[in-house]
Amino acid sequence: MAGEDVTMANELHPLRTRIANAHRVMKDTADVVGGFLVEAFHLLALFTIGATTVWSAAVAFIGMVEQGHARLEDILLLFIYLEIGAMVGIYFKTTRLPVRYLIYIAITALGRVLIEIVGAEHRTGMDLLYITGAILILAIAVLVLRFASYRYPSDRREPEPDPNP
Repeated sequence: MAGEDVTMANELHPLRTRIANAHRVMKDTADVVGGFLVEAFHLLALFTIGATTVWSAAVAFIGMVEQGHARLEDILLLFIYLEIGAMVGIYFKTTRLPVRYLIYIAITALGRVLIEIVGAEHRTGMDLLYITGAILILAIAVLVLRFASYRYPSDRREPEPDPNP
């Protein structure tokens, strides 16, 4: 009886090895296909965002031309489109999303809101303080990010492979 167990175990060993190898190959293939799909989605999304930004900026510009003039809000809107376009371009080149650009966009958008409130509605009061306070906080956040990136730069180098695995 014991001899049969050893014989059966010896016969199953090559099968286990083949199954383990097949599993490893399937996992490696899934990793490659998954990485490809993620990269393809990133590129498709970036092209879509970039095209939408260019389209929106063109429509806004054509509207300004049709009006015969550009208001300050319109110019600030074009700056927002410019920042989005720059952010997409930087992501294409470096695959890193610059957080500072998002903050610049938020500051510009709050500036547009501030101009709308003061220019169109001629309101003064707490809402102006809230918006200017938010702009100040965002400006301080940019300063902190710039200082931190200067003081503690990130190391983009890939780790060296271990020569003795």
